[in-house]
Amino acid sequence: MTEYQFFATCPKSLEGLLLTEILQLGASEVRETVAGVYFGGSIETAYRVCLWSRLANKVLLPLTSFDVNSQEDLYDGTRTIAWQEHLSPSGTLLVDFVGTSDAIRNTQFGAVKVKDAIVDCLRDFSGERPSVAKRDPDLRINTRLSKDKVVISIDLSGESLHRRGYRLKQGSAPMKENLAAGILLRAGWLQIAAEGGALLDPMCGSGTILIEAALMAADIAPGLGRVGFGFERWLKHDNEVWQTLRNEAHERRRIGLEKELPEIRGYDADLKVIRAAEENIISAELDNWLRVSRKELAEFKKPTHTQLKNGLILSNPPYGERLGEVESLKMLYAHLGERLRNEFQGWRAGVFTGNPELGKQMGLRSDKKYKLFNGTIPSELLMFSIDGDAFVQSRIEQDGRFSQDKEERAAAEKLVQETNKQEQAAALSNGAQMLVNRLQKNLKQLEKWAKKSDIHCYRLYDADMPEYSAAIDIYRGVPLHGRTEQMYINVQEYAAPKSVDEDRAAQRFTEIEAAIPYALDVPIQNISYKQRRRNKGTMQYEKLTEIPTGELFSVIEGESKLHINMWQYLDTGLFLDHRIVRDMIAENAQDARFLNLFCYTASASVRAAMAGARYTVSVDMSNTYLNWARKNFALNGLSESRNRLEQADCLKWLEENDQQFDMILLDPPSFSNSKRMEDVLDIQRDHADMIHHCMRALAEDGTLIFSNNLRTFKLDLEALGAYTIKDISAKTIDEDFKRNPKIHQCWLISH
Repeated sequence: MTEYQFFATCPKSLEGLLLTEILQLGASEVRETVAGVYFGGSIETAYRVCLWSRLANKVLLPLTSFDVNSQEDLYDGTRTIAWQEHLSPSGTLLVDFVGTSDAIRNTQFGAVKVKDAIVDCLRDFSGERPSVAKRDPDLRINTRLSKDKVVISIDLSGESLHRRGYRLKQGSAPMKENLAAGILLRAGWLQIAAEGGALLDPMCGSGTILIEAALMAADIAPGLGRVGFGFERWLKHDNEVWQTLRNEAHERRRIGLEKELPEIRGYDADLKVIRAAEENIISAELDNWLRVSRKELAEFKKPTHTQLKNGLILSNPPYGERLGEVESLKMLYAHLGERLRNEFQGWRAGVFTGNPELGKQMGLRSDKKYKLFNGTIPSELLMFSIDGDAFVQSRIEQDGRFSQDKEERAAAEKLVQETNKQEQAAALSNGAQMLVNRLQKNLKQLEKWAKKSDIHCYRLYDADMPEYSAAIDIYRGVPLHGRTEQMYINVQEYAAPKSVDEDRAAQRFTEIEAAIPYALDVPIQNISYKQRRRNKGTMQYEKLTEIPTGELFSVIEGESKLHINMWQYLDTGLFLDHRIVRDMIAENAQDARFLNLFCYTASASVRAAMAGARYTVSVDMSNTYLNWARKNFALNGLSESRNRLEQADCLKWLEENDQQFDMILLDPPSFSNSKRMEDVLDIQRDHADMIHHCMRALAEDGTLIFSNNLRTFKLDLEALGAYTIKDISAKTIDEDFKRNPKIHQCWLISH
């Protein structure tokens, strides 16, 4: 058979894998270049590459190359080819032109010149002229211009080979099939599959990675499902050779599917893309072997329906482009790392991302990194062995100061603590010592209750001693880059009355600062001090700094994790006095449609979602707090497909809403004059109208939870006489707020 020289193109960064693949397919004289591989062989070799290559985009047969210094050079060089050997004069053609130069500055113009030369050649030969077909031409010609040199080739593949033919539907950011195949090869899937290992994708999208993995495991030619190839109406096409190759591929497919394939499963939180994945799997005729289902990342764990050997977890999580997205995705990647550590020790994992910095949030140390391109986006495949050696230690654990023997380190730390304690005690004034005694007494009482109730955040002190007028809250949380729980203290000093001398007020605050670290044995870097006063600005929640001055961390409440920032804002992201209200929401959330108005950081929505809510909708005007809410959802492996966030004026949103909800939380501020609102909000004046709007959105057997923190608030029972109203304020005040039971009021309202 005649030997030819061919060129196979591929995505950048897959050249080495493509070279190996083409060698295995029987090619000779194989040579790698940027975004492609040159190879030699018969026409059968080219057909085999078209049919079996999992990585190539195009297979080209170069006909000629020549220098181009003018448009006439391009035309004349193209005319020298005997086009009657390749295309019938009555056929159709399409010219793809790539590249520009000083002589050819426009690719469309270049394509026209090449087309004109081919048409003129065939007309001179037969008197007939072919026509141009933008779709399904008889012959596709590829012209590449680089550095004033043109290469003209027959495009044997036709449409790009990454289009296998099975993908009928796709998600918002689909991965090309040949890139998915390259990622699987880099991840070692062929060996894992040969050993009977499983493949799981927790964020599978439209299923491309899963389908490509199954094609590999079952020895199915990726081109077997395509409608056609570029060579099939080429005049030099050898159909007998081609049919032999196709028959061989069908037989290999039959044998491959008769074997027991490894377990391949995919999950995604978005039901829409799961439906798309199901259609693609059916189109690929793999529905008897592949399974996908809607599942939040929070629910991702090893399947229990069969005994699985260790395998591969491989996924392409979102990586975001806007700042708010990236910040919430840090939580998503952290949660993915946690699921891997907790559920899949002994497995391999691969994460393909266009933002490798996000991979650092996973708490796992990658043992291999492969640089790849997703289109034009530089990306990385991060590979992990999920075992103890790969677990990233916290910053404290990594610190070189603690490289001594454990016993020596513990002794040194104890000595430092005792010395510090002595120094702190000596510096305490009589008033500060009184505050220390009160804090330690409260801690002794409340700590037992908190541990028994599995409560990690609570109010320790609330101006118990009038001269030390502050609220002191304990948060036990885990730093975002650590795994060990630490104690954090949030101190909010109430503004002193005008009758109190400013110097005396400052002195008392200094005594508070001295007493807290001594009484609670907490490092000063874990304590946040703020002064709470009536906000005179346009925002309900005052921003204190642009950059956090301390460590960000997460706390556990019920089954949920919540992101805490004690340093940038007056409030931390979690209203502790509403703990029982959130517990109540979680207890009643199963299959409920939940609406959270004035949602702040959506902690109540997270609790509802983790408890099995059908879906949640959270509305707030502040994009800052909605981005915080995104972090909370991501931290728990919850997607926004069933947990919608709406940036809107709640009053306006309610007026325009036409949805029904089974449970609504209405917890507005006492007062707001935000510039984003059309009017000023006054809870005493406006609450009846708000409740009426909520009741229109409430299902017949639903419940509205209405709460506010205005001490002087009076519910307008006359205006709300059409509803059943139950005051549950006393029941929603937990142990740590019983010293100050007027912290909020709360009602259940139903039809």
